[in-house]
Amino acid sequence: MAVTSATGPLATLPGLSNQILTLLFTALALFVLLWGFERYRTTFSRTEFGVSVLVAAGLLVVAFAPGVVGAFSDFVNIESRFIFIQILANAIFLLFILYLVAAVSGNQATVGELTRGVTAQQAPEPSAETADDNSLYVVIPAYNEEDTIGDVLSSLPESVDGHAVTPVVVSDGSKDRTTQVAREYDAIVVEHPLNQGQGGSLKTGFQIAIRHGADIVVTMDADGQHPADQLPKLVAPIMADEADYVLGSRYRGQDRSGNSVTRQSGIRVFTWLINRLAKTDITDCTNGYRAIRGSRLPELTLTEERFSAPELIIESRKNNLRIREVPVTIHEREAGETKKPKLGYAVGLMRTIFITWIR
Repeated sequence: MAVTSATGPLATLPGLSNQILTLLFTALALFVLLWGFERYRTTFSRTEFGVSVLVAAGLLVVAFAPGVVGAFSDFVNIESRFIFIQILANAIFLLFILYLVAAVSGNQATVGELTRGVTAQQAPEPSAETADDNSLYVVIPAYNEEDTIGDVLSSLPESVDGHAVTPVVVSDGSKDRTTQVAREYDAIVVEHPLNQGQGGSLKTGFQIAIRHGADIVVTMDADGQHPADQLPKLVAPIMADEADYVLGSRYRGQDRSGNSVTRQSGIRVFTWLINRLAKTDITDCTNGYRAIRGSRLPELTLTEERFSAPELIIESRKNNLRIREVPVTIHEREAGETKKPKLGYAVGLMRTIFITWIR
């Protein structure tokens, strides 16, 4: 069969006068179209159906009217139609990758929300007898902390200046006996079936504290680094109505954490950056020992699952919470190893700072 030469913008694309190629492109178009229809029929996904229609239409154009492709290639001043098709195919492929990344991220966010919502339902309903009492909830994210969680819970006081203390332990998909040990103490204990990161665990704990009408919410680590005897000093500015968000600072107090020089330098750099961007005046941006006025918590937009400390600070600043720092002592963890990633920690903090600042 003769091949028509390509002399004009609507000339036949060389090779597609071959009936086998035409049938191949047609079959591919039908396959893509049927796939999209099946996806719409089973999942009602209009996006996938629309994409399949566009791809099938492009394949049919190449199969039956390649001159149209030639017209577009001439319009963008690309002499070879094959090169134009390759560029177009690569662009479509890139769009597919971006779509898949967005879809995966969206699905992960949905799964995370469902996980936290189901986990929060494990907590008992607030008691009508204590609904009007002053309350202080201590949210403790815990991942494989069976060796330390008991000591942390036993060190907490029953009350602070008339505020009843209620620990909330969120076991974040722990593979050890963290949950079982925590349930031996007088605490609300819930368990994520899937690991959600420290930020995700805090959101679950916050959800429980808000539902229980907490006046003050404190966050502390499960590894023994945050001394419970400094809890009164941490919450004092909120009780005195001098602040809505209080950060503990190891640099105003004592740093016995044993952090390397590199990590200490990184904390100071990120603290400086947050101070410049959010117009704050803090010294310790990664300290997890903090107190928040319970009534202000719902105002904060919290999306970060791993690197939550900068997000909480910047969100508090955006919502005009009065921020204070108090000196605290940070000890070296009592047992086990740090859960912070050695690689990517700085990148994660930087990403969180900028995303929270610009949104």
